[in-house]
Amino acid sequence: MSGGAARIAWARARMPVLAAVASPGGSAAPGADGDGLSTLADRRIAISLPLDPTTAVLALTLRDAGAQVAVHAPAAETDDAVADALAHAGIAVFARSDATAPAAAVALLDGLLDTRPDLLVDDGAHALRRVHDVRRDVLATLRGGSEQTTSGVRPLRELAAAGELAIPVLAVDDARTKRIADNGHGTGQSCVAAVLDVSGILLGGKAVAVAGYGPVGRGVARHAAALGARVTVSEIDPHRALEALLDGHAVAPLARAAQTADLLFSATGIARTVRLDVLRALPDGALVAVAGGVAGEVDVGALRAAAGGSPQPLARDLDAYRLDGRRLLLVAGGECVNVAAAEGNPIEAMDCSLALQALALAHLAGDGAGLAPGLHPLPAELDARVARLRLAAAGAELEPRSATERMARDWR
Repeated sequence: MSGGAARIAWARARMPVLAAVASPGGSAAPGADGDGLSTLADRRIAISLPLDPTTAVLALTLRDAGAQVAVHAPAAETDDAVADALAHAGIAVFARSDATAPAAAVALLDGLLDTRPDLLVDDGAHALRRVHDVRRDVLATLRGGSEQTTSGVRPLRELAAAGELAIPVLAVDDARTKRIADNGHGTGQSCVAAVLDVSGILLGGKAVAVAGYGPVGRGVARHAAALGARVTVSEIDPHRALEALLDGHAVAPLARAAQTADLLFSATGIARTVRLDVLRALPDGALVAVAGGVAGEVDVGALRAAAGGSPQPLARDLDAYRLDGRRLLLVAGGECVNVAAAEGNPIEAMDCSLALQALALAHLAGDGAGLAPGLHPLPAELDARVARLRLAAAGAELEPRSATERMARDWR
């Protein structure tokens, strides 16, 4: 077994929730009975997600359900060993870690779209936006999609509000189970761990600035604080800022928080969050990383221009820029740090997210086939099913609903 295949097998053995939703009646958890993924038989499914072992497990699970599957990932988010193992297993793969040139990147994404998918799983809405902007020919076969990230749901929501979203898309990122398991715990843990692995710093006693206190920012702040860091949060939303304050963090504008930060995380999913003025405010030797993220969340172009040229590579995924006589350390080139510089989110967190994706696809091919074009929530019963399955996999049990509680609920 190749290294990539072995890592896929390791992940698959630790993804019981995805296995359960793919197996009709395969779990005794309430709400878990059903037809598995039978509605996906003979469907053409395109997956555009970071290509790591967990994504590979999703692809193989959908293939085993009878679907024709193709996968794509940006160069910085491609694990070549996993890509090779998937290709060997008969999955069409449009991803290479060396496809960094713009023309090569576009060619791979277009290769995925040329498979004429019926259904599309997207990350950051990259594929869906290209379909609507340039590859409208794909709409002749595309019947629906699902979106994995907050940074992808945002532009799709704008597209839907303008009446320009041509297909139904399920906002999987909005599912409560996904926000809890993946965004908060999974992304928070893996992004903090990735920076520590790349930089080798001791986080205890360090000052950490976190831009954004959505689910990802909360997770980053929680894990940084748990390792002994002093966290300052920057927010534009007063309720999230209040939540950060009551969670025990300082709250300040980003440029001010940056002045004393040993490490700055951007967790907004908005381009140019970390502007040049913020970078200029950082002290000598500060680290900058992106958690979650979109292209340009750190204004690397402005940083490069102000620094007068290319950075000095210090280590794997760690570059030093000279700015105003100080040295700033950029992790993973400003890409999403946990996928660009590490393995991605923890397997158990992705188990929940990818189980939600599988159920979203099955819904679009089945009961949701008549959904109107636009952005739709994942049905609450599917979201709750995945939460129950994850609890069951951990040996946890819910308190049974009493007759009194049911009556109180009905009278609300």
